[in-house]
Amino acid sequence: MSALVSPLPQSVWRADQMGSYHAAAMSTGHPALDRELPDGGWPGAVLVELLLQQSGIGEIRLLRPALETIARKRRIALLQPPHLPQVAAWTGWGLPADRLLWIRTTRSKDALWSAEQVLRNGSCGALLFWQQQMRAESLRRLHLAAQGTDILFWMIRPLACAQDASPSPLRLALRPAPGGIDIAIAKRRGPRHEAPLFLRLDGMPAAPAFSTPTISPAHAHMDRRAPAAPAARNLPAALV
Repeated sequence: MSALVSPLPQSVWRADQMGSYHAAAMSTGHPALDRELPDGGWPGAVLVELLLQQSGIGEIRLLRPALETIARKRRIALLQPPHLPQVAAWTGWGLPADRLLWIRTTRSKDALWSAEQVLRNGSCGALLFWQQQMRAESLRRLHLAAQGTDILFWMIRPLACAQDASPSPLRLALRPAPGGIDIAIAKRRGPRHEAPLFLRLDGMPAAPAFSTPTISPAHAHMDRRAPAAPAARNLPAALV
């Protein structure tokens, strides 16, 4: 076996060693997390899964450093977020409204179609896709679509989905913790990571990233669910 492996050191990944990705990785902005990820950051051109115990535990603050970097040059697509993005909060984070593309559909198949269009269009630098349930073949379609891009693609799903098989090479399970979040590395190209990683997030502004207007879209605090957005068939025009 060693005779077969040795001529291809860059092509064969051993499970007891940290692997690598075909596309360049971007630092998460959290050194402790970077040290635990192949290539030291978020991988591009693949499906990355964030599995949440509950929504709003700090997942957007976790992604904030990478999103800030992307927003300097490219747009960020938010597909099926649980609530309307609060423009003031995102702008305060250095993520101006003209860099955000909010997409809301009424059917799961339209959401899947929209995700594929974002991945293939190439005008966005990141895609965040919230989804409760998804078939394994649909995950494979999205993972394959991502591989033909340079986009950073996060799918945000419930923690219960960790029991399901997934083509994603990186799956992180997130749970709330005092002052931050606990991150369990459910899957990576590297040796098994046993203990959860605590990541402190209390140094970041705690302004809500998502909300829904109760009085006016521009100024009110928000707590209702967002209204439906235009149909998914209008997506390509919005991306041009």
